[in-house]
Amino acid sequence: MPAPHTLPRLYLQPDQPLAGSMTLPMAPDQARYLGTVLRRGEGDEVRLFNGRDGEWLARIASIKKDKGSFSCLEQLRTPAPEPGCVLAFALLKRDATDLVVRMGTELGVTRFVPLLTERTVGQRVNEARLESIATEAAEQCERLIVPEIATPIRFADFLGAWPAEKRLFVAVERLAERAESHGASESFPLSPFAGAQAGDGLMIGPEGGFSDGELDVTRARPFVTSITLGNRVLRAETAVAAGLTLFDSQLRNV
Repeated sequence: MPAPHTLPRLYLQPDQPLAGSMTLPMAPDQARYLGTVLRRGEGDEVRLFNGRDGEWLARIASIKKDKGSFSCLEQLRTPAPEPGCVLAFALLKRDATDLVVRMGTELGVTRFVPLLTERTVGQRVNEARLESIATEAAEQCERLIVPEIATPIRFADFLGAWPAEKRLFVAVERLAERAESHGASESFPLSPFAGAQAGDGLMIGPEGGFSDGELDVTRARPFVTSITLGNRVLRAETAVAAGLTLFDSQLRNV
């Protein structure tokens, strides 16, 4: 029998309970992927997962074109919490937004919130497409939970709805220069996410950064911590990867 980690891994919605001796229908895209792309057939084994039921070894009970079914065999992993952060990011052009969702899923984001800021480039988002990207990334990186994709929200509305008991880390370009211009002499910690906990948020701005007015609004919020990701000016999607890597490292070391 192949080692479990070499088997195809597919996400099933929580409304399809995974349990021993259960027979579950395949989604059409799963049947096409297994049968046409991977050339798998009846009797071949796969892994099925979701956040509620964990991960299960299953067998292909039937498959034909865009139809098929699975038979659950045994549980491989029990459900477990996946501590992570909420990522609020200024909506980017399509390819960059796709990249943010893929990388963010791999780096532990629990919820994505696309923001409409003063300098936002993109205004529309295909939520179904982003959900598909997040699902594929969760399948690849062996997460049990597929993160939520929120509907785009205006910057001010997001801040107004943020829970006061959770910290929100806001990445600010040239933070030291901005602090000095406001008469503050600050030293910034080497670990910008010191004290961060699961459920806290990271906010990344658009190309060109947040406007002065938007930064003034964040400074007035007691739950906001302004952070720097270094002296280099990063592309928005690079800033997402850098910030999430540091945040994930902080949670793993708590």
